[in-house]
Amino acid sequence: MPLALPAPLLALLPRRFRKPRPRVAVVRLSGAIGAVSPLRPGLSIGTVAGSLERAFGMSGLSAVAIVINSPGGAPAQSHLIHRRIRALAAETKVPVIAFVEDVAASGGYMIACAADEIVADPTSVVGSIGVVSAGFGFDRLIERIGIERRVHTQGEAKAMLDPFRPEDPADVARLKRIQADVQELFTNLVTERRPGLRQDGESLFTGAVWTGRQAVALGLVDALGDVRQVMRARFGETVDLRLVAEARGSLVARLLRRASPGGIGLAEEALGAIEERAAWARFGL
Repeated sequence: MPLALPAPLLALLPRRFRKPRPRVAVVRLSGAIGAVSPLRPGLSIGTVAGSLERAFGMSGLSAVAIVINSPGGAPAQSHLIHRRIRALAAETKVPVIAFVEDVAASGGYMIACAADEIVADPTSVVGSIGVVSAGFGFDRLIERIGIERRVHTQGEAKAMLDPFRPEDPADVARLKRIQADVQELFTNLVTERRPGLRQDGESLFTGAVWTGRQAVALGLVDALGDVRQVMRARFGETVDLRLVAEARGSLVARLLRRASPGGIGLAEEALGAIEERAAWARFGL
């Protein structure tokens, strides 16, 4: 029987005498998707590309685990992240497994669909396959306090959905067409990536959400569990889980971005925080 050495002593042996441990790169994608604020940037291709490249660039990989905790957000950024994961998986021939924590909804679920398998906690919130656009109307407020809004454009749709003017039905109709186009892309993407969907008389593309247990029955996810449990069961107790740290930049750099000309002020910062909080609150979080 071969002698089992402690890990610190095993590391001192020449590589040819060591049996390599299975290695899994772990990338955490947590937060709303898109621009939130300079001090709390949301998930975007710019903020996650480096982490993904480092994860897929590791040597001796058995898999890449994407741990997702996101209520969704900007559809373009969600799609760009999805495509980057798929491109890196195709280039490296490394399997990708997504793990849902609290929530993978809307754009968060789009990112999860980039994986070859999706694993969720029984209490995770999954789905919200739909498109939403929300805002405020201030036209009555500025009229009440005696402010006149002046907007001059070239192009009749340039000031579409201006919150300081009464809502125009033509603008709403145009927005609905845009939403329908994005929804079609989202629906096709999910259908292609999740061929085992089982709708059981209930459409999965209404923006509704389900728990992890319900999502397994519907084919939205493949199994229940967490990254440590599943990776140990699949690759053994000695699996090397390598967390890839997110490169966010220093606090000083982020403060300088905020103070730079054209940077976001305190009011915009507060509104960004409120909108992000509202995104999480939709799922009881």
